[in-house]
Amino acid sequence: MPINLNAIAIIPARYASIRFPGKPLALINGKPLIHHVWESVSMSKSLKRIIVATDDERIFKAVREFGGEGWMTSSSHATGTDRISEVAKNIEADIIVNVQGDEPLIEPKIIDMAVEPFRGTQTEFGSPELQMGTVCTEIKSKDELNNPNIVKVVTDCNGFALYFSRSTIPYNRDNDSRTSYYKHIGLYVYRKDFLIKFSQLPSTPLEEIEKLEQLRALEHGYKIKVIKTKYNSIGVDTPEDIEKVRKIINSKSQTLNNIK
Repeated sequence: MPINLNAIAIIPARYASIRFPGKPLALINGKPLIHHVWESVSMSKSLKRIIVATDDERIFKAVREFGGEGWMTSSSHATGTDRISEVAKNIEADIIVNVQGDEPLIEPKIIDMAVEPFRGTQTEFGSPELQMGTVCTEIKSKDELNNPNIVKVVTDCNGFALYFSRSTIPYNRDNDSRTSYYKHIGLYVYRKDFLIKFSQLPSTPLEEIEKLEQLRALEHGYKIKVIKTKYNSIGVDTPEDIEKVRKIINSKSQTLNNIK
């Protein structure tokens, strides 16, 4: 029988960014980026609440202005995981969904798919208790495959992560055309207690080398369930990405208008 869960999304958003300062407030068709993320996440059927966690008054104010729920957090957090963990400690929830604040095109169905395994029986997914999950999609372009900003993931036969990397994995020694590569989509699902525990674990060598937080979980011996999906998502890393997202949003709007 499926388990009824209280799943809450927390979107970490910070103003200071080396590559793109003020990114959450960058305007796309008159709305700040964080508003677009909020609208996409709000269409998920799995969530009972959405919170934006930030340490910046400007972002907090913008969230309040479009009717969202914002929480001010400490400015000393080194990672988004630390930021959402601070909020998680103070709310009632079974499941915490970490949706990146730079994913305005995140498909609501991706969130639903990522949460669904936590509703199953404890032995259904090869682990006594599923603690952490994420999502991936097949890479279709060489540009994404060779882009270090696109994180790749390989999984075992049961769909649990073996490794995440900015490099191309697996290495295709024989140039086999049947080889598939998977892009990691930056969305995480945690049991609340595990999230708090995870945020307190010491950082690890591979995490520091790749600059990928999820490797900390693997290096400490925890499993991460990876759900494969046909849906893709485009994150905003640079000012140039804003224009890419704008074109996609306008294209979707035009398609909807034509249907009507």
